[in-house]
Amino acid sequence: MKQRLLLFGTLGLFWLVFFTLARILFLIYHHELAATLSWSNIFTIMILGSRMDAAIAADCLILTGLLLTVSCIRNWKFIAIANHVIVAIFIVIAAIVVVADLELYRHWGFRMDSTPLMYIGSEGAQSVGISVWLLLMSLLLLLIVPSSYFYWRKIAPRFKQLPEIKAYNAVYMLIATGLLFIPIRSSFSVAPLNTGVVYFHKTNPFANHAGINVVWNFFQSIADTKKNLYPDKFYDSQKAETILADITRDFGETKHVLSKERPNIILIVLESFTAKIIEPLGGMPGVTPQLNQLVHDGILFDNFYASGDRTDKGIVAILSGYPAQPRSSIIKYPNKTQSLPFLSRSLQSSGYHTSFVYGGDIGFANMESYLTEAGFSNITEDDDFPSKLDNSKWGVHDHYVFDRLLEECDTAQGPFFKVMLSLSSHEPFDVPMDPPYLRGPDERNLFLNAAHYTDKSLGEFIAKAKTKEWWKNTWVIITADHGHRYPDAEELADERRFQIPMLWLGGALNESDTVVHTTGGQTDLVNSVLSQVNLPSKEFKFGKNMMDKGVTPFAVFIFNNGYGYVDGANENIYDFDLNDYVMKKGNAEDVGKAYMQMLFDDYNKR
Repeated sequence: MKQRLLLFGTLGLFWLVFFTLARILFLIYHHELAATLSWSNIFTIMILGSRMDAAIAADCLILTGLLLTVSCIRNWKFIAIANHVIVAIFIVIAAIVVVADLELYRHWGFRMDSTPLMYIGSEGAQSVGISVWLLLMSLLLLLIVPSSYFYWRKIAPRFKQLPEIKAYNAVYMLIATGLLFIPIRSSFSVAPLNTGVVYFHKTNPFANHAGINVVWNFFQSIADTKKNLYPDKFYDSQKAETILADITRDFGETKHVLSKERPNIILIVLESFTAKIIEPLGGMPGVTPQLNQLVHDGILFDNFYASGDRTDKGIVAILSGYPAQPRSSIIKYPNKTQSLPFLSRSLQSSGYHTSFVYGGDIGFANMESYLTEAGFSNITEDDDFPSKLDNSKWGVHDHYVFDRLLEECDTAQGPFFKVMLSLSSHEPFDVPMDPPYLRGPDERNLFLNAAHYTDKSLGEFIAKAKTKEWWKNTWVIITADHGHRYPDAEELADERRFQIPMLWLGGALNESDTVVHTTGGQTDLVNSVLSQVNLPSKEFKFGKNMMDKGVTPFAVFIFNNGYGYVDGANENIYDFDLNDYVMKKGNAEDVGKAYMQMLFDDYNKR
């Protein structure tokens, strides 16, 4: 019996070492962020993280414990073989999750959960370049090969050495296996283990994220997605309803800036166009010269925020006025999106001809079902372009897509509503521009090059559009789907990472060289548009009309497991894992909490 318990314990130690090394690998891979930590921080990360490591190690041990229990009764050869296969499978799966998380964290700013399952498909891996793939494959082998070798040479032979023992010893082995419940739950209280146990740093999210065991987090997230419900007691629902109605209230006095009641509307959504690269918004000079100049031709909103951090969340916020959600995306659930209101349907019911233009695969991230529900009369995607143009990793380069948009506007019946989503400024930032705006293979420069190329394509489109007859009757709205970590390296919860442009242009506009300082966000776009064309609607309850003369300035942005509320005087950022604010400036915390409770209530009911 002693040999079985020792073997059981040795395999448990093997898994603890495996996950400890995985955490060290994470810190090394993100050495620039790790450099911001003190040695005391790193020690705390390793100690707190060991609690989650013990939980997932115990999960890995359950089947081994049951096999060893059976071996007390019958010492069959298949028991050893079965355990070897189980361990091999666990090593490979764990290694894949650990390595995938290394690069995903660089892009997304949170530890890998079930989110990547939304993006499995032909495009799911297109954002990673060859050099990164080679590095990740090397690291995958570095985890799998030594771990498998050690197990096979040091642990596997001990299964053959297990002596036959009395059958009643199976009870002791079963008890030992049952005791795994303690590290798995990691608590004797009502609340089971959660990622909050590794959160200790108030100002550095990376310090907290580094302690999370990503394998545990990934599988726990998959289990949690089945619940698909948000808390109903984060804030009092009745108070929340009153607060939301007050801050989104329309006073009925809209400043109209259009010379036409039913102009053509072109909505251009630029991939990853963060305010940090747009000079008039306080961003880097020179990256977007076309956009920098165009702001003088129209109305610039300089305190505008993305609702979320992914394209699918941004599109829903823009077209449905519906906020992003933590840990999930409503676009995954057609049974929920079918009940959403849509800007396209509101315009269509008033005589607009609607279409959506994109150079990629419209089926990615369930966008096709959402856009179909949105009622677009025509959807253009990569398959609608000549195959020779579909030569980037994500699809068709932006300047070809802008050309297609121009052609469709030339032949469209008016009034028309056209939405164009760009893609070239998405990782891996593969653009047909020579010479590059900035030289150097690092991702920061590649991003800036891609943004510069998209800006150039945008400028060429606007210049050509101005020569068209339909231009004088057209309103152009330019914004972004979400922000980006580059050119700086803000954490996901940083408010600057969510700030994006919104610019109104076009011959139908009767103002120019104007800046609107009102704080707002993507969820406000629908109400602002409908109010300008005298089609106000109460369906879009999470947004406001930014041109209303009594408007309440505010924006809410939502990241993986938290949210931020800003209104000019206040900035509050709340983390649901920490169950506390990571940033608290001002005293408007009730407003942010009320907004989120109303979102939770609405989402749960759909």
